[in-house]
Amino acid sequence: MPPIPTAALDEALRAPSVHNSQPWRWRITPESVELHADPDRHLQVTDPDRRDLVLSCGAALHHLTVALAAHGAAAVVDRLPDPEDSTHLASVSIGPGRPAAADADLFPAIAARRTERRRMSHRPVPAELLEHLAEQARRAGALLVPVVGAAARDRLALALGDAGRLQRSAPGYPAELRLWTHRLPAARDGIPATATTAVPRRDSSPPLRAFPAGRLREGRQLTGHGGTDDAAEFMVVATADDRVLDRLRAGEAVSAVLLAATLAGLASTPLSQATEVDTVRDALRTHVLRVPEHPQIVLRLGWPATYADPLPATPRRPLRSVLLR
Repeated sequence: MPPIPTAALDEALRAPSVHNSQPWRWRITPESVELHADPDRHLQVTDPDRRDLVLSCGAALHHLTVALAAHGAAAVVDRLPDPEDSTHLASVSIGPGRPAAADADLFPAIAARRTERRRMSHRPVPAELLEHLAEQARRAGALLVPVVGAAARDRLALALGDAGRLQRSAPGYPAELRLWTHRLPAARDGIPATATTAVPRRDSSPPLRAFPAGRLREGRQLTGHGGTDDAAEFMVVATADDRVLDRLRAGEAVSAVLLAATLAGLASTPLSQATEVDTVRDALRTHVLRVPEHPQIVLRLGWPATYADPLPATPRRPLRSVLLR
């Protein structure tokens, strides 16, 4: 089998991860590349059951398959290949034939995708575009469930608010959040002040995660479209079960949806706090969505605000720093 191009691995490192913790390690072998979770980068208070860790690694896995497709290589993915090693999440090799064009089409969005924590535009997202994003999630092995109607949106706002309050009162959470939002420049990870707003948005509904003060300014509203809300849609990535494999596939779906949204010109915000707290995650399933599937993460999707400044890229560690020998 041909080796995996290191350029494709470099692109996989751009994947989104909880607090930009980049909790993955890679091992290059003659036949494949192995994806391993990095327990040293597990956010123990924020992510007690390692859901975010596996979702983040799933996003990196999907980024790799997209990058390989752009190189003309069809990825063969073996998920959870070693029952004796729970950190070994996948092995990827190059198979015969040509990759799916739908995967290669997503490649330009890898470099362009950003997490938008500011107000979005008042323009609604067309239903056909939301269905396109839902199809991307289905191709990746998960569902994208919309939060439909004002009542459901209000229930989501309550769930996210409850999650924020419970996390802020959890011992160690403020320190863990500060650790990942006040990184040294040489660390090349975490959430820099340039990626978060200076004042937490009290007007957002549902509310976003509160971060320490940042330097990102809100864009001006268009004349005649005042008010505090925007037209962002809230969608939930969900799976039929809640095993490690389901979480890995959910992470792949997150990557697929975010890349397709970016390609379409949408801004996006992954909101993991509603699924990090057991009681809130149960409420999201039974009272907000009212579905039998298991919520894995909430996504906020909308058009960028008209006068919003471009978002800077968040830092990434180089490939040499994440390789297992």
